[in-house]
Amino acid sequence: MGIFDKIKHAIFGEAKAAEPVAAGAPKIEPAQAPASPSAAPSPTSAASPDQSKPATATIDIVPILDAAVKKNGQKLDWRHSIVDLMKAVGMDASLTERKELAAELGYTGDTNDSAKMNMWLHKALMKRLSENGGKVPADLLD
Repeated sequence: MGIFDKIKHAIFGEAKAAEPVAAGAPKIEPAQAPASPSAAPSPTSAASPDQSKPATATIDIVPILDAAVKKNGQKLDWRHSIVDLMKAVGMDASLTERKELAAELGYTGDTNDSAKMNMWLHKALMKRLSENGGKVPADLLD
């Protein structure tokens, strides 16, 4: 599993635990299941955790990351710092890990210029989370 996948799992995994169904999607409880067998979803059509595609369900990353920061107890600014975002989700935010993430996300700049790489990483990560079903604030996608 790559660094991006670990971050995505840390964020989206938390969302799935907190919200089994994406916002806007109707939740059918067993007591509310359709009476007609033909109207009920078939077992093969129901998405299992490893069959689900995050792109079909939008997960708001803001409350998840805000809660992760609060749980962490440190003063972290995940909205502007890739290092703080990685720390918030319990990951190693070392330069080595960030360089690996940069390679995964296609960074072509100088990885020794960590300030420039970090700014690029944060924007690229927000974009990639958005492409994978994350609801990312517009100001973080610019």
